[in-house]
Amino acid sequence: MAERTTLVVIGGTSGIGREVAARAAGRGETVILSGRDAEHAKQVATEIGGDTTGIAVDLAKPMQLADQLAGIDRVNHLVLAAISRDENTVGTYDIAPAVDLVLMKLVGNTQAIHLLRPRMPDDGAIVVFGGQAYKMPYPGSTTVSTVNGGVVGLVHSLATELAPVRVNGIHPGIIGDSPYWAGKNLSLAIDRTPLGRLATMTDVAEAVEFLLRNRGMNGESLNIDGGRQLT
Repeated sequence: MAERTTLVVIGGTSGIGREVAARAAGRGETVILSGRDAEHAKQVATEIGGDTTGIAVDLAKPMQLADQLAGIDRVNHLVLAAISRDENTVGTYDIAPAVDLVLMKLVGNTQAIHLLRPRMPDDGAIVVFGGQAYKMPYPGSTTVSTVNGGVVGLVHSLATELAPVRVNGIHPGIIGDSPYWAGKNLSLAIDRTPLGRLATMTDVAEAVEFLLRNRGMNGESLNIDGGRQLT
């Protein structure tokens, strides 16, 4: 009997991360999901059901990650989906949230991979979340655009360094049914999307699954936006 796949989703208590975790649990995979709050992570794991465990992980505090990830024995697939929506401009620059975001997406993600790689088989796979602000900036995206561009470089570096483990990045655009965007007036974004609708959390989760399973995908940055970047 084949060994059950273990998926770790850091940032898996809400939004797209939760969608990825729930779909994997529904397929019978062992799932470990994390959020910053231990009790909330455990509650979400219970709600998802199956062989799902919730733990506390804070990527913005990378020095604590060794202890927070110590209980994970094996990882086949790792999804780094944690986000922080820092709305920062140069004119009103707030250093604290900018530092948190940089620590989370670049230092924290790298430290988590450093700690978990020895627990991954050579056919393991990693997906790192960025976002399309790296190529489509907007007022207030000073840190977000810069960090998501850094995710592209991080993926390239790690795909080379960690081979044969595969590493890919995924960069969602506006996800119409995500908790952050739900209820907002998105008519202008829809009008500018060739698909005629915005991408959904299911669209992104399916793309994550493709990157985890397709053996030919490595070092890539996959954009999920319904073609909006073309307009």
